[in-house]
Amino acid sequence: MKTYLDEFGQWLRHKVRVVIVKQWKRPRTVYRNLMALNRLYKCNMSDEDIYKVANSRLGLYRRCSMNVINYLLSPKVLETANKKECRPALVNPLAYYLG
Repeated sequence: MKTYLDEFGQWLRHKVRVVIVKQWKRPRTVYRNLMALNRLYKCNMSDEDIYKVANSRLGLYRRCSMNVINYLLSPKVLETANKKECRPALVNPLAYYLG
């Protein structure tokens, strides 16, 4: 059950990243928001790498599996709630099962 929930949690985080990037719609918005996350969480991604991901012609699913989005929208970021925007946090299924 642990391995299933671990794999399910990884898949769920990936799908949430896809939904978040899909909401940003335009490459300019993707670039601006990824740069803001880079400054906020100090991930040390270069502007060029973020620009490549934002203007990539790949589909959303493949774009969200790239290292840049995986590091900037990490599980740490997804599991923190934002009280100002009324955004709930993503619950890790494995931690929920074990806890």
